[in-house]
Amino acid sequence: MTQRPVFIGDSVTDCGRMELPPYGDGYVRDIASSGRLAGEIVNVGTSGHRLVDLVERWERDVIDARPTRVSIAIGINDTWRRYDDNDATAVEDFEANYRAVLRRTIDATGAALVLCEPFLLPVAAEMADWRNDLDPKIDVVHRLAAEFGATLVAFDAAFTALAAGIPMTQLAEDGIHPTVLGHRAMADLWLDTVLG
Repeated sequence: MTQRPVFIGDSVTDCGRMELPPYGDGYVRDIASSGRLAGEIVNVGTSGHRLVDLVERWERDVIDARPTRVSIAIGINDTWRRYDDNDATAVEDFEANYRAVLRRTIDATGAALVLCEPFLLPVAAEMADWRNDLDPKIDVVHRLAAEFGATLVAFDAAFTALAAGIPMTQLAEDGIHPTVLGHRAMADLWLDTVLG
């Protein structure tokens, strides 16, 4: 069977994939260039998207791609929009929508699932409060990974640990979008967690 890993998420996954096809210039490119992940790697990350946006395009971008593995990295925009646009995503809605796309994926494709923690580095003082919204969503990712037997990639925990030894801005200048170093750290963690 031909391997077809599909990566879906927001701008952190997108990373200019339309301008720099097919992977963009972020962690998906770093994973692809490592040579460790076999198959036709597909990146369908889309900048600005929240989980509800993924739900709307799931059939086209995930199911129709006939994936053998699906890696999902979503959630920071569900938090961010609460604080910059007063447009909150309730944790209950986040969990229900996430569970629905996982179930659709299993039922339609049987693909292996990789659930990635959304992450935040509080480079600005006001971002510390964002944890009140983000941490429950990270808890959802953990619960669903256990429920569906998915591999959990702990991006948030890893970035927090790395930031204890170097300035946060070396990993993500705005606390959300990784630098070259941040993307390399994500790729290494993903590969080591998923492939061993």
